[in-house]
Amino acid sequence: MTEQGVRWTAEQVLALAPDDASRKAGGRLGGAGPWSQTGGSASGAVWGLCKGSGRTPYRTVVDLTGPAYKCSCPSRKFPCKHALGLLLLWAAEGVGDPAEAPEWAGGWLAERAAKAAPPAVAKPVDEEAVRKRAERRAARIGAGVVELEQRLADLLRGGLAGQEQAGYGAWEETAARMVDAQAPGLAARVRELGTIPGCGPGWPARMLEEFALLHLLDRAWLGVSGLPERLAATVRTRVGLPPSTEGEVVRDHWLVLAQYDSVSPDGRLTTRRIWLRGLASGRPALVLDFGPPGRAPGLALPIGLVLEAEARFRPGSAGLRADLGERDAAAVPGDRAPVGVSAQAALEAYGAALREDPWLESWPVVLGPVVPIPGEQGWQLADPEGTAALPVPLSGAGSGSRSGLWRLAALSGGGPVTVFGEVGHRGFTPLTAWQPDTPQPVALV
Repeated sequence: MTEQGVRWTAEQVLALAPDDASRKAGGRLGGAGPWSQTGGSASGAVWGLCKGSGRTPYRTVVDLTGPAYKCSCPSRKFPCKHALGLLLLWAAEGVGDPAEAPEWAGGWLAERAAKAAPPAVAKPVDEEAVRKRAERRAARIGAGVVELEQRLADLLRGGLAGQEQAGYGAWEETAARMVDAQAPGLAARVRELGTIPGCGPGWPARMLEEFALLHLLDRAWLGVSGLPERLAATVRTRVGLPPSTEGEVVRDHWLVLAQYDSVSPDGRLTTRRIWLRGLASGRPALVLDFGPPGRAPGLALPIGLVLEAEARFRPGSAGLRADLGERDAAAVPGDRAPVGVSAQAALEAYGAALREDPWLESWPVVLGPVVPIPGEQGWQLADPEGTAALPVPLSGAGSGSRSGLWRLAALSGGGPVTVFGEVGHRGFTPLTAWQPDTPQPVALV
């Protein structure tokens, strides 16, 4: 299938940029001037030579089915400015009829195709050895949970008043103990606890909330053998164990609803969240990718694109977490906005999800039609009839961007819009919006 006739918009290309500097630099390379020997394949790849400061032009190739990028420049950013410029050139002018890739581009594309091929038959697994390793790890986690429970009890007994002055060190030490106990999920929650005293007014109440959720997870682990299997799988995932069974595989055309990054409290890890929605199944999916310090995550999917792919859902993740598998063609722009639900239906969906995962902070919802309403007590997203509304948190975790909210208000102009976001116990965080009768999304984060 050729994708040369179905191109992305410039906004969708620039959404791939890892930072503002790359976005500006890529924009300057989006014309034909610095490029030579450009071309594209029927399978969804584009390539070209970009003139740089040296004698030898940079060899740049993009696999649109990923998307994935390869460039001979020394940049550590993905995509680099040359890949962005090539995609902008392709989006604006195209790169001609499908052709055979040159050797330098074809070799990399062939390597990617080989890696995507089905794996060889796995070696037989020693079930007894696996069972013993699992028992040893469960024992270590159990000891870590008991230690963590004692730590929480000591803190509550002494009160929270001194936590603002206590600093982050004690929490990092406790998190390290959880890592030693092979419970990375508990370690992550402990690190988040350590950041709460510095999050502004109301932190004691939020800290007590997180204490309660962590205590609930501890008690659930200690009694995991007596829980229903679906809930037990959720507990194991929350503690940090890998899934013990294969997840459901869903093949669909997936609309990219939103993409945004967050940085861990210690600054060592960037997490990219990409929200998808199956056009046939209606199922939401959350794809995560990670980047080390100073480097953006490698996977980037511009909002508004539709990709045909397999999504393998992970057990025990409220049916949300998925890994993208085989993709047969390049992503193409969507031709319609998603259908939204009412504020009441959004809350009911979140409540149903909490029954599956009590530690779930939010649930993905397409809301609409709704009208954004600013007010003295904060923003709301209200049904056009004014019968129901959801508040938009303006501070703390899961809060909405103020600039994004004013962008949403300008897009609305006082009329109804469709909004995708995350609904949770603090309200609704808008991430993407659509005007009526247009498929073009507007990012709010």
